[in-house]
Amino acid sequence: MKKVWPLVLSAAITMCWGNAAFPEVGVTDTEIVLGMSNAQTGPASGLGIGMLTGADAYFKELNGKGGINGRKITLALKDDGYEPEKAIDSTLTLIEDEKVFALFGYVGTPTANAVIPIIKDAKVPLVGLFTGAMTLRQPVTTEIINVRASYDDETEVLVDRFIKDTGAKTFAVLYQNDGFGLAVLSGTEKALKKRGMEIAGKGSFQRNTVAVNEGFTAVREANPDVVIMVGPYAPIAAIVKLAKQEKFQAKLATVSFVGTDNLVSAVGSDGDGVVISQVVPFPEDTTIQVVKECSDAVKKHYPDRTLGFINLEGCMSAKVMTLGIEKAGKDLTREGLIQAFENMKGVDVGGASVTIDAGDHQAFDDVFLTQIKDGRIGQIKTIQK
Repeated sequence: MKKVWPLVLSAAITMCWGNAAFPEVGVTDTEIVLGMSNAQTGPASGLGIGMLTGADAYFKELNGKGGINGRKITLALKDDGYEPEKAIDSTLTLIEDEKVFALFGYVGTPTANAVIPIIKDAKVPLVGLFTGAMTLRQPVTTEIINVRASYDDETEVLVDRFIKDTGAKTFAVLYQNDGFGLAVLSGTEKALKKRGMEIAGKGSFQRNTVAVNEGFTAVREANPDVVIMVGPYAPIAAIVKLAKQEKFQAKLATVSFVGTDNLVSAVGSDGDGVVISQVVPFPEDTTIQVVKECSDAVKKHYPDRTLGFINLEGCMSAKVMTLGIEKAGKDLTREGLIQAFENMKGVDVGGASVTIDAGDHQAFDDVFLTQIKDGRIGQIKTIQK
């Protein structure tokens, strides 16, 4: 017995000193490393670059003020080109080689769905994804913290407003044939079923292409009042221009993932009338504190850019991420970060309120409507008949 006690004491001391000398992966006394994988090249690159710009501007501003508990945020960036296989490779590299503390700012449903098994196995938090897919929300994945509203939230608002404001009776969906497109298709079906309605027509196209003619023909033949388009800006721009060329009379709408600023640049006045649901406030409304904060950060650190919907979402997501790290405390751990998020109840982030708990890992539920008019995007309260 006398020989055991020194061994036990020695082990205890070793464990204590070990914990002090070897903190959580990706965390040092001066740095917290976050990993970001999204589309920096390819047809959806505007989305990935936008998320990076907004988040990086916020983190740079934060670092300039001393960081969090003396630690500055470092972003390790990988380009997955909006392809699931590349997202898997990038995520494994970030976790195994880059030794990141957490993952942040991923873009897209197919890429996010592809890495779920990896983050669950590695128990690495993934925060602030640019996707509203329900596969990332229900059932709750412990490691995933969503910031934005879901596609179900967006399609519910779109369907409700088109019916109430324009008297729409028939809806078609023209979607990207992957997890993203199917997620919005499902949300639209739910919103219509709630009202005793069904989708009148469907058409699809392949990811990372603008081969939309066949899908457009399918929905045109259904003669709908409204077409919900689902894709990033490049194929949606092709659909909008084709609809204009064919003098298609249905009203056109799409969800936030499209990349509003890129879409408007691509279609100009040909896009007049297109309705887009958003999950962040209007970027020009600097009366909202968080919008002003993000606008100033982007102007300072990316003077050649202006605040838009995507980089505003990147900035707001970075702010929520920062809030979680702050609340997790100086002895930062991955598990402690998740617990910190799950204890946020009505936390104000400058005009937006964050509420997260163990049964709901989505920070915001707000959906806003915008519309292209005279080749510019603007806020709307009522969809015009």
